[in-house]
Amino acid sequence: MVNHQIIGDRGTRPSPLSPEDLAALRDNLREQRLFREDQLRQIAAVPARTDEPPLHQRSAAQTEVRVKLAASARMVLADVEAALDRIAEGRYGRCQLCRHAIDRDRLMIVPQARYCARCQQVREAGR
Repeated sequence: MVNHQIIGDRGTRPSPLSPEDLAALRDNLREQRLFREDQLRQIAAVPARTDEPPLHQRSAAQTEVRVKLAASARMVLADVEAALDRIAEGRYGRCQLCRHAIDRDRLMIVPQARYCARCQQVREAGR
């Protein structure tokens, strides 16, 4: 088993991920994957309501919203899949920029997080 107790980049020791934490995070990510896959199926589905116009008759605005929703769902699904891959490979919980541990509390809130809070802020500030 991989030791998930890693010393952080600020000289502090982030809360380590216990095997139970890792199992809960994996379950959460799997649930998110199912939710996003279902969301994408619903977005792509033919309208179930008979009073809703067929896909080719929808307004441009409705189509744009569906396209953006689908793109967002695909992006989150890719992040979730990548996190599940990192768990399987024993690389989960490390920032992909600074390589230090991502704090347990952050992972519990955003289990697909690729970056520690500091690196995430730096990335967002650079946009």
